[in-house]
Amino acid sequence: MNCYEIRGGRPLNGRLAVQGAKNSVLPVLAAALLAPGQSVIRNCPDLTDVTATLDILRLLGCRVGREGDAVLIDATALSAAEIPEELMREMRSSVIFLGALLARLGSARISYPGGCELGPRPIDLHLSALRALGAEIREDQGCLRCGGRLEGRKLCLAMPSVGATENAMLAACGCEGVTCISGAAREPEIVDLQRFLRAMGADVRGAGGSVITVRGGRPLHGATHRVVGDRIAAATYLCAAGAAGGEVELTGADPAHLTVFLDCLEEAGCRVRTEGERILFSSRGPLRGISTVRTAPYPGFPTDAQALLMAALAGGSGTTMFVENMFDSRYRHVDELRRMGADIRASGRVAVVSGVGKLRGAFVQGTDLRGAAALVVAGLGAEGVTRVAGLRHIRRGYDGLDSRLRTLGAEIRERTENTRNESGDRRHRRWHQRDETAEEDGTGACSDPYSKF
Repeated sequence: MNCYEIRGGRPLNGRLAVQGAKNSVLPVLAAALLAPGQSVIRNCPDLTDVTATLDILRLLGCRVGREGDAVLIDATALSAAEIPEELMREMRSSVIFLGALLARLGSARISYPGGCELGPRPIDLHLSALRALGAEIREDQGCLRCGGRLEGRKLCLAMPSVGATENAMLAACGCEGVTCISGAAREPEIVDLQRFLRAMGADVRGAGGSVITVRGGRPLHGATHRVVGDRIAAATYLCAAGAAGGEVELTGADPAHLTVFLDCLEEAGCRVRTEGERILFSSRGPLRGISTVRTAPYPGFPTDAQALLMAALAGGSGTTMFVENMFDSRYRHVDELRRMGADIRASGRVAVVSGVGKLRGAFVQGTDLRGAAALVVAGLGAEGVTRVAGLRHIRRGYDGLDSRLRTLGAEIRERTENTRNESGDRRHRRWHQRDETAEEDGTGACSDPYSKF
């Protein structure tokens, strides 16, 4: 069993570059399917969700390679339109391949996707958007078979779903005529996808607003793209510094994407200054309670940052109410924070956090991506030692969370608990630190980056 061992109470100080955005890179990688030729995706974080996505691309016939933070995808030989269940269940965002496959090949066969258990997240909006463009979709023993002739037309999303907006954009690139997507999600990741599609030769306009227009049928080609910085990863490091105290400078994330979140930190007593893509942050005392936090679609308070801010405020003073409007089961981290001494009362969509001054270290278990990261935030501000299990969730969305925190002075390391039989029934438990100085393979730059794969 792997876990992070954290000795809390040490202020964080220093400068940190934020990784590329998980919620942006996955649809961008899927979009590379739309055209033959090679695309280069830079600032691509090393995440298990990215690994699963690249596995899917290879299975579909693409050549895939990686050099540092750059991923190379050659979709010229794309041939397969079916994704097996074991890969689909690795992550919920795998449903994004539907739109791209329909646009390029005219057919797709997938199973229902997996991902974190955050309550019901039906893909009905995805399917209704694709049907509105002419796709014929039927369920067959738990699989979705999709085909049909796509045509540009007007469609209106019942709610601003990020994934459904992205799927509609990808499918619309393969439609004849003009597609108008009303009620579109406005997240920065949608804008980033539009940037990549335009670099491929697509005519896509309006991302960042509630109406997106796609003139389909244009010839597309591979392109080079740099993924936008991860605003939720930035929020994680800011909450960590808020919980532990200290001064940090983050680079690579656009502060404009975090306006509501940064306002909450300032209200809690932190100092925040922004300069271009730099966020300068300091916290010199316990965070104080703030006015009600209500999660909402962008540009509202992001649901992905709810658990992170809650963890930081739990070790402060005063009372804060959270209202979760996006998902039904996004308070699964609450019981684990209570193990650390947090005073949190949750009922339905509402949670009330009363700061206790200082949390205490404990063994806790992460059950989803942001909830697990929130426990790390809590551990950094707590007294004593905290062990956070459930690292598989963290690796879905964070590239080297522990090593990046160590650059800021955090005392955190990954440990593995090995249990084995020795001399009969005697069992020996030992903890060892994962090798943090493993040498690189020494191959250097590869003339054919695909040869490694």
